[in-house]
Amino acid sequence: MVAMKMDFVKMHGLGNDFILVDCMSQVQLQALTDQDWQLQAPKLCNRRFGVGADQMLLLLPSSEQGCDFQMKIYNADGSKVEMCGNGIRALAKYIWDEGLSGNDPLSIETLAGVIRPQRAGDLICVDMGIPQIETSSIAVDSVGGVIDYRLEVQDRVFEITHVSMGNPHTVIMTEGVDNFPVALYGPLIETHKLFPNRTNVEFIEVLNRAEVKMRVWERGAGETLACGTGACAVAVASSLKGLTDRAVTIHLMGGDLRIEWRPDAHVYMTGPAIRVFTGSVGI
Repeated sequence: MVAMKMDFVKMHGLGNDFILVDCMSQVQLQALTDQDWQLQAPKLCNRRFGVGADQMLLLLPSSEQGCDFQMKIYNADGSKVEMCGNGIRALAKYIWDEGLSGNDPLSIETLAGVIRPQRAGDLICVDMGIPQIETSSIAVDSVGGVIDYRLEVQDRVFEITHVSMGNPHTVIMTEGVDNFPVALYGPLIETHKLFPNRTNVEFIEVLNRAEVKMRVWERGAGETLACGTGACAVAVASSLKGLTDRAVTIHLMGGDLRIEWRPDAHVYMTGPAIRVFTGSVGI
C-alpha cells in the first residue's frame, strides 16, 4: 500500500466512539482493499499509539440501486462488522452536516442490509429492520432454542436469548448489572464454541416494564459504553420473555437509547450522535 494522508472525523454515540473516514471526498482511499483497512483499523483505533476508537467507519458510494451511500465498519481488532447502530447515527449526522445529501430518511447500504436513518429533532431515529430469532439466521451450532437456552461457562450456567439485528447478540439477565464481572464472562461467551463467528454479549437488569439497564461486551472491541444494535436486541429479548413492553428506554453506561419494536415488526432506535474533532493522519 502506498503511503498517504487520510483526513478523518472523530464522532461518538453515547460514548461508543468512531473514526469516520469520508472516502467520497478522498477518492484515492477507495482503492484500498478490505485487507488494507483490516491492517489499518487496529493501528488507528489504538488509544495509546493511534487516534483511539471502538470502531472505524467508512463512508463510500453505494453499489445498491436506490441507496444513497454505503457504510463499512471495522472493529478495533480489524475484524469486519455487519452493522453498528451508534455508528449509523454518526454517519447520518456527518452526511447531513456536510451537506452530502438532503434525503431524510437516508438509505445506507450495510452488510446487514439497507438501513434508513432519519432526523428526530436533535436526535436520529433509525429503522433497524426486523429482528431474527430463529437459528437459521444466526451462526450458532446445535442450539435447541434461542430463548432461555442454558449455556454453561466455567462455574456458571447462563440463560441466554439470542437475537440477530444483522449481527449476533446474546442477551443475559443478571441481578446487579453494575457490579457484574463483564470483563470476565464477556470474552468467554463471545468466543464460546456455540458461536463460530463469535457474538456480542449484553448483560441486562430489567428495572420495570419500560426501562432496562444494560452493559455490553462487543465482539472485537471489548466492553464499550454503548451498543445500538445490542440495545435493539435487548428490547426484543426482554419483550419476548414478557418482561417489558415493546417500547423501552435502555440505560447504557454512555447514556440512554429509546427502542421501539413496532407493529410492523421493525425495530426503531432513537438516540444522539456527536462530532468531537477532525484531524489527519498518515497511513
